[in-house]
Amino acid sequence: MIDLSSFKGIIFDMDGTLVDSMGRHINAWQVTCEVFGYPFDANYIHSLGGVPTLETVEMLNAKYNIQNDVEEVAGFKKRASEKLPDIPMLIPDTLAVFNHYIKSHPISVGTGSDRQHAEWLLSHHNIIDQLKVLVTADDVKNGKPHPETFLMAAEAMHVAPEDCVVFEDTEMGQRAALDAGMTCVMVKDGKIVNSLV
Repeated sequence: MIDLSSFKGIIFDMDGTLVDSMGRHINAWQVTCEVFGYPFDANYIHSLGGVPTLETVEMLNAKYNIQNDVEEVAGFKKRASEKLPDIPMLIPDTLAVFNHYIKSHPISVGTGSDRQHAEWLLSHHNIIDQLKVLVTADDVKNGKPHPETFLMAAEAMHVAPEDCVVFEDTEMGQRAALDAGMTCVMVKDGKIVNSLV
């Protein structure tokens, strides 16, 4: 078990970090890209994990010089995701960390998902009631890689940023954590791959 005893607060990203939902997320984006004329690049979409959907659409418009309506594309992607039959499972490695520290540390989730989706998914897995706070795309003005998501979580936990550790699975999320002045632990393919950064 990773030693987090020197920290006063723990923050998990949700998709791809605490919940194995990146595959579902990418499948929904594939359908969306096909409908709205974006070339589909699974690696690029994965690299944007944690970025709110509206901002992802803005980035796709800019990258491919397409002028699609941002709200329309984001709404379609959300509906496409909701139509997928599987409910993503929790990731054992990060769940073990969550369960080990939940009684000794305040734990929050900071996600680029919208609140409705995050609450549904975390409630399904009986996680949400254990959280000190949930920060979603609906709660911030600036999504990842901006540090606002994690700074808001730290403030709500009454923990200084430098006393927080963040678990993330994307470089965008890692940058947000480091720019917030927090330590970051990376998760790749469901495994904790690095020590404290």
